[in-house]
Amino acid sequence: MNDADIPILKKSYDLYRTFNEYRKLVPKSDRFTIYDRSENAILDMVECLLEAGYSKSADKTSMLDRASMKLNLLRFFVRLMKETRSIDTKKYTALQAHIDEIGRMLGGWIRSQGSK
Repeated sequence: MNDADIPILKKSYDLYRTFNEYRKLVPKSDRFTIYDRSENAILDMVECLLEAGYSKSADKTSMLDRASMKLNLLRFFVRLMKETRSIDTKKYTALQAHIDEIGRMLGGWIRSQGSK
């Protein structure tokens, strides 16, 4: 399987690129706390998605569930960054759009595994 065969990886890649562009705009006091934790959640989610893409169907469900948990953690952290004004509303909206789209794709993948 080629990474290009997994559309959710492309969306996750775009999310990380957008998130990384905001690094310099986040206050230094938040950059090494919640921002780093959020960045790690994105990378952990991408890792889970890659593993799920290359694993047998018995292992896929647990990897997809773990990716979903990381995505929900990221969603929480991004909301917290907005509320603490680490990022502005425009950046929050852009990140949430990426996160919501990935969430829909991930939910569909999880549902398709349940029917197998």
